[in-house]
Amino acid sequence: MSFEIIPVRAFQDNYIWTIRNRKCAAVVDPGDARPVLDYLAQERLRLVAILNTHHHADHVGGNAELLRRRDVPVYGPHDERIAEVTHRLRAGDRLRLPQFTLEFEVLEIPGHTRTHIAFYAPRVLFCGDTLFACGCGRLFEGTPREMVTSLAKLAALPEDTRVYCGHEYTLSNIRFAKAVDGGNPALLALEHEAQELRSRDLPTVPSTIAREKATNPFLRCLEPVVVAAASGYAGKNLEDPVDVFAALREWKNRS
Repeated sequence: MSFEIIPVRAFQDNYIWTIRNRKCAAVVDPGDARPVLDYLAQERLRLVAILNTHHHADHVGGNAELLRRRDVPVYGPHDERIAEVTHRLRAGDRLRLPQFTLEFEVLEIPGHTRTHIAFYAPRVLFCGDTLFACGCGRLFEGTPREMVTSLAKLAALPEDTRVYCGHEYTLSNIRFAKAVDGGNPALLALEHEAQELRSRDLPTVPSTIAREKATNPFLRCLEPVVVAAASGYAGKNLEDPVDVFAALREWKNRS
């Protein structure tokens, strides 16, 4: 591999994913410029691109300051709320970063926001706030059906795909997942691993698609134990996976 992916921490729990080699770096969702600038200076790296998955300030707030320091392309969705984007992308578009011999396919994954996109390359997925380790993003602008469709699109990727999400939410997501599916041995194993990593102040992500399919209740809306738990919360029998998802998301919002 001609690159590595490093998490640069921002705010309380954000990760600014940094694709780098010995000379260059591209950053994904730089909500704050300062930690990026500090990392680039420390490592003597030249910024070559910015990638944005969605318009929220904690993912794009550092764009302008980074561009004041270096004029680089900014790749993002068709969304006027991200003024700095120079290359607006839709589903099926391809983004090539030649410095890393890396090419991404763009996926449209609305739900968290209406214009949310993901960047997918073999074994690498930058999915912003749509899919988290053991969870998913709140539905600020989309519908449960849109989010179920978006999550299914991500779940269909190869199982060894590494999931680089935007936040360190894993332990809190596991607490909710245990209320839904507490007897799941894969979930209990994940909890043990995540607790050990956080005790050493290490990230719990990236996850993988395989792990998310085994542990994430929002990807398991057809599993009988998840359907039963969601039905219990809703106080009625739920059969449609979209209804199961909607009940889970409301439950998580209130937990």
